[in-house]
Amino acid sequence: MANIDDSLNNLLKSQDKRSFLPDELSYLITSFTPSQEPSTRSKAYLVLSSFCQGVRQSSPAAEEDKPDPATQSLSKTFTSIVESRIASPDEPETVAGLSFLSALFQVDWQSASAIFQSENVVASLKDIQDLEPSDVVSRELAYLLSQAGGHKSCRAVIPPDFLPWLQACASQSKNKPLRAAAAIAIIKLSRGAIADSAEVVDAVQSSSRDTDDELVRLMKGLVVDGEKNSIADAVEGLAYLSVDPFIKEALASDSDFLKQLFSLIPTKKSQSTSSLGRDTSSILYGILVLILNLCVHRPRLSEEDAQMEKVRRMAKATAGTADQTEDLEKEALEDTEHVKARGRALVKCGALDVLTVAVRHADSQGVRVTAGKILLNLSEDHEIRGNILQSGGAKALISIIRKSPASSSPSPGKVPDISSADLEAIQALARLAITASPVQVFGPDSGAIYDIIRPFSLMLTIPSSTQLQRFESMMALTNISSYSAEAASRVASAEGLVSKVEFLLLEDHVLIRRAATELLCNLLAGSEDVFDRYTSVAGAKSKLHVLLALSDVDDLPTRLAASGALATLTGAPQACDALYQLEKELHRVLRILTELIDPSAFEPAEGESSGDVEAADPGLVHRGVVCIRNCIVNLDESSRKVLVKEKDIKVLGKALVKVLKASAGNAAVLRPTAEALKALVDAGMQMPSV
Repeated sequence: MANIDDSLNNLLKSQDKRSFLPDELSYLITSFTPSQEPSTRSKAYLVLSSFCQGVRQSSPAAEEDKPDPATQSLSKTFTSIVESRIASPDEPETVAGLSFLSALFQVDWQSASAIFQSENVVASLKDIQDLEPSDVVSRELAYLLSQAGGHKSCRAVIPPDFLPWLQACASQSKNKPLRAAAAIAIIKLSRGAIADSAEVVDAVQSSSRDTDDELVRLMKGLVVDGEKNSIADAVEGLAYLSVDPFIKEALASDSDFLKQLFSLIPTKKSQSTSSLGRDTSSILYGILVLILNLCVHRPRLSEEDAQMEKVRRMAKATAGTADQTEDLEKEALEDTEHVKARGRALVKCGALDVLTVAVRHADSQGVRVTAGKILLNLSEDHEIRGNILQSGGAKALISIIRKSPASSSPSPGKVPDISSADLEAIQALARLAITASPVQVFGPDSGAIYDIIRPFSLMLTIPSSTQLQRFESMMALTNISSYSAEAASRVASAEGLVSKVEFLLLEDHVLIRRAATELLCNLLAGSEDVFDRYTSVAGAKSKLHVLLALSDVDDLPTRLAASGALATLTGAPQACDALYQLEKELHRVLRILTELIDPSAFEPAEGESSGDVEAADPGLVHRGVVCIRNCIVNLDESSRKVLVKEKDIKVLGKALVKVLKASAGNAAVLRPTAEALKALVDAGMQMPSV
């Protein structure tokens, strides 16, 4: 044992990661056997991984339609020794060869697949199966078949009579670790066969419901019984099986099982995940995959994709009544309400604690990506968002985002290489930032709030983001920009953000347009640069024109935001002059501002009746009278005298008097209304009577 450990330590310290001496290779081959200590096997994985990476980094790039030089080099290094060990009549040698090839699948599947597909290896595996191997050899063989079963090229060379042998191993009861390993192999081979056939014909064959149910019972039993040598296999098997909607429902409804499953991962800070040994990472990842399968929502389809899906279902309907009925049942179990119910069951049983531990302890891209996907799907349910915050979900997402390109230092003019998985974590955090105040999500440290501005702004501006992601990023940034003037200024200074928001002001989608308007309203109130962009910079008049038009759309929240922006901007005389020019050109400014405070002030448009006119909204009235007061007071005397001659000024005067009479006790409305009326009367307007 000491010799193996010393040899592995020397290999880890070695400067040359691309070659082994014969003795070193011999030590490595035997380091993955079940008899070795977990620490030895973990060390051996590090050595093997380092070696494979070294070979791949030093090999020339693969050319199209030609063998990969790195895979060929690795295969050449390991093939002969694996073949000789697997073919050996000596059981320890056979176990060493089987366990090493299984380990290689986990480290470098390309070279492992090439070795597995060699005629000598396949023939030796068949010989092992025919000779009624011991339980130890049987388990290693079953485990190797499960690793190979995850790859199509390997499934093609596995002899058909291995399946009955695996089924026999899974049916026996005296050796539970062997049962688990065989069951995993059966699951991967059967699911793989279905996927392979689906590529050839446009039909999906379903495995036996009874067989699946039996496998689920077996795996759950191993977890509940706490079979340490089988838990990793059981979790992996359930992760594979839980893609089936029927199995999702069965697992989600078994709270005792879920609690036992989640208890495998220590969630207290005083506990260490290292207590699970070498299987910790695989168990943790398997649990995360299972959680994701149970809570994942169906992707939102575009109209075109939805139509294609409808055609596909109609085509599948010809497969037979039974198949069609089962498909309909499965679809029903994947609707929003069923998925939300499963998500709530997971949260109730402690899934969120597992997520935070996973992100805190596992330095794995796969774990981070899966955890981000889970939190994104769970956050679809508004009722769960509070639980996510309480469990530390926001901190977990911040940790994930910090390790992604979205948090790297920006390069001017260069679009960051952000993947869809990176965006999913950002989107999940954006939903939390929409639900609660910035302090509740990011804590009292303003630095944490400022740090997240870049990821949110990237999700808004990069071309690969979806419409929903852009919407949710704007909503989150709106909340952040309301935190302080400094936060608003930092949001506004994000590269390309203001231009993107202004572009989205013209979006046909009501919610996108609304979110853009609300964000711009906050930025105008908090950022001097954005304020100047709408008051004293060339092109300001056209920008004000857009806000004026948005103050007249058929969506109350958009009108509130746009008129609020105008109320802020009209504090500047330059903005008032620009609106005055627009009134002279278009004769629409006075009408729009009047209708903010009194929708019934003008005669109904053609095709409308007086009953179609909505009552005045208090928020619009307040914003409207502030805009009107500012526009009038901030104009020079000569311009005011010209303005009172406009045909709509009498209607505006009547509307102001009406507001004045209805606003007794409301100083916020009463004062600007009175000041506007006084300025108009002083400019020559006759005081209207209402």
